[in-house]
Amino acid sequence: MAVRIRLRRTGRKNAPTFRIVVAESTSPRDGRFIEIIGQYFPRQGDTAVQLKTDRANYWLDNGALPSDTVRSLLRKAGVLKARHEARLARKLNSAAIPVREADATETAGGTAE
Repeated sequence: MAVRIRLRRTGRKNAPTFRIVVAESTSPRDGRFIEIIGQYFPRQGDTAVQLKTDRANYWLDNGALPSDTVRSLLRKAGVLKARHEARLARKLNSAAIPVREADATETAGGTAE
């Protein structure tokens, strides 16, 4: 079964709020879910998204696919940028060539005797 990160609608009529949930892809929109990882309040301004970033990263690491709307919310919250920068840093560190101590002392003008 594929696991998705998606929105689940809550709130009154004409005043929606959404929970960001992890659920199986076959379950209905407001049906069974595995975990609540945040909330989205579309009628608020800058504080519209409340998110547990550690749990979102956990589920993304384990292969959960976010819906299009949740992907844009994760982007606004900065989760996807932080994941990208961490992945890029790991890639650059693994590709870097370590400098030996003998090479470092020769370039500093000292002699290795």
